[in-house]
Amino acid sequence: MKASAFLYPWDVVGDPQAADRVAALGVRQATLASAYHSTRALTPRHPRHRVVTARHAAVLYPPDARWEGRVPRPYPAGEWAPGDAFGAAAEALAGAGLEVHTWVVLAHNSRLGEEHPGTSVVSAYGDRYPWAPCIAQPDTRAYLVDLAAEAAVRPGARGTELESLGWYGLAHLHAHDKIGGVALGDAGHYLMSLCFCESCREGYEAQGADPGALAAAVRAALEPVWRGAPSDGGWAGVEKLLGESGAAATRAWREDVARSLQEAAVAAVRAAAPEGFQVLLHADPVWHHCGANAGVDPAHILSVADGVVVPCTGGAGLLGPFAEQGGEGSVLAANFTVVSGMGGAPRTLERDAREAAELGATELRLYHAGLASDGDLEAVRDALARL
Repeated sequence: MKASAFLYPWDVVGDPQAADRVAALGVRQATLASAYHSTRALTPRHPRHRVVTARHAAVLYPPDARWEGRVPRPYPAGEWAPGDAFGAAAEALAGAGLEVHTWVVLAHNSRLGEEHPGTSVVSAYGDRYPWAPCIAQPDTRAYLVDLAAEAAVRPGARGTELESLGWYGLAHLHAHDKIGGVALGDAGHYLMSLCFCESCREGYEAQGADPGALAAAVRAALEPVWRGAPSDGGWAGVEKLLGESGAAATRAWREDVARSLQEAAVAAVRAAAPEGFQVLLHADPVWHHCGANAGVDPAHILSVADGVVVPCTGGAGLLGPFAEQGGEGSVLAANFTVVSGMGGAPRTLERDAREAAELGATELRLYHAGLASDGDLEAVRDALARL
């Protein structure tokens, strides 16, 4: 199977050995970040630094004139990725014989929420989630669609992978995070991720639900959860907590918003891209899940995009619903964390990849060649040589 390794530009720029080192793993492709959220990243082999702190979400290339006078608009990177860092890294990787695809993070941007709080998801309690832009708001949707097209179609790129192209909610890797004291479960996380900004309130009304009453129902449903009652059970658990009619109203609104955004973003990328440009989404087959792997309907998303990238660390079960719907030529990429210190298992990659292939995977994604230790990379190289 074709394998691709995720990378940041700062893994490559300034390290003359980086591109050849990645190619020597046995991968054919590098999935290189062109628009990314804030992070603190280890660079264990770089000759100039060991830790890179990307202080805010940014594009890792110079944004063009389309953004003049617009709010929201993408933020340029600081010293962690100055100038056209993406372009410099892509050129080096291509020179080592690797096919370069862009890696674009969309509806996940804490700086946007801090500077423009009105763009954020608002919970039923009135709490704003600055890391989570509300994808129902017209200006935010226009921003995300244009960002997808610009950040995806960079010079030399042969395809793109769009991350966070859907709803983002409560769950978020945050500095000194302390929200794990109550086990919210799948249903509780959904209720805490519902948005009640003005756009979403109007959306619920259009579905026949009173938004004030719906927010009150969410708060009432969560009261037992705060006292320790379970809130699992998937969508059935949501219906049990919120009632069938309230749950149905939120589903109708949120599914339509996410689907139409995904359709618009993919169409914008294709309109800007050369023929044969591949468009994949990081996706979860459970439609109501939020986050980097957007919850989707497998049949719908495979009719829109060329395929999906599916999280498989710890098990490849999420591949099944996509494999059932995928047609000939659909890409089903199994994404494995190969950094031992981040919960990955590079030493079982061969076994895990074979299992994924049996469940329908056509390609592999390896997270993350820049973060992994030398020992982890050696295990990856050995596994790929045997596959």
